[in-house]
Amino acid sequence: MMSVRRRRRGCASGASSLAAHVRNTVWGPAEFVGSPPRWLVAEGFLLGIVGVVAIVGVSLFGAWTGRPLLSGGEASLVCAAALAVYLMCVRAGRALVGITALLATVLAVRAPQAAAGVVLESRGQVESVVVTAVEQGRAVDGGRGRYLCTVADARGVPLEVPIWRGCEPTSRPGDVMSVVYDPEGTVSPRGVRREAWGPWGEVAPWAAALVGVCVVAVVRSMRMSGSADASRPMG
Repeated sequence: MMSVRRRRRGCASGASSLAAHVRNTVWGPAEFVGSPPRWLVAEGFLLGIVGVVAIVGVSLFGAWTGRPLLSGGEASLVCAAALAVYLMCVRAGRALVGITALLATVLAVRAPQAAAGVVLESRGQVESVVVTAVEQGRAVDGGRGRYLCTVADARGVPLEVPIWRGCEPTSRPGDVMSVVYDPEGTVSPRGVRREAWGPWGEVAPWAAALVGVCVVAVVRSMRMSGSADASRPMG
């Protein structure tokens, strides 16, 4: 009877240890009670801000200076990967690392368009063009996509890229629309359209979410045994 009880206790202890190990691996080994220390929250906040600035900043620098290698999004994806690798190095929970990597990737994909918008908003010039053709694009799922307008300037020279901002279902050849272009030619022209949050509207929610997840990941990566004693697991 005693041996049976010992086996049951051993099994229960093993199951509890396994559950704790899985929890620590997935969500992080945080063990402190109550609110986390301010310095730890500040560390996570700083990491998130640095990550956002690196991901968006490299695209903005590339768009502003005309460096396709930086403005195309590849360099931003490298910054996103570096952020995820850092969190893995500090033993953050794998689930939180995955969420961070996903948000950082989405931000990196959207950063080039936002960076181009900043460049056009800062030094772009508005010009009236004439619509020469209207085409309805196809969405990825086969549904209806954006309307694309082929346009030409006042001299009859067609623009190299079709315009979708400001191109409506009611647009017809011969209509006049406004486009904004970069005098230095580092970014493609686009149609003029009022946006409530400006060029940052598409990336601001993703950037805020990324910073928030970084704070949680860093806080949960820390094991604290006392009010002033903190350590990260090394194994």
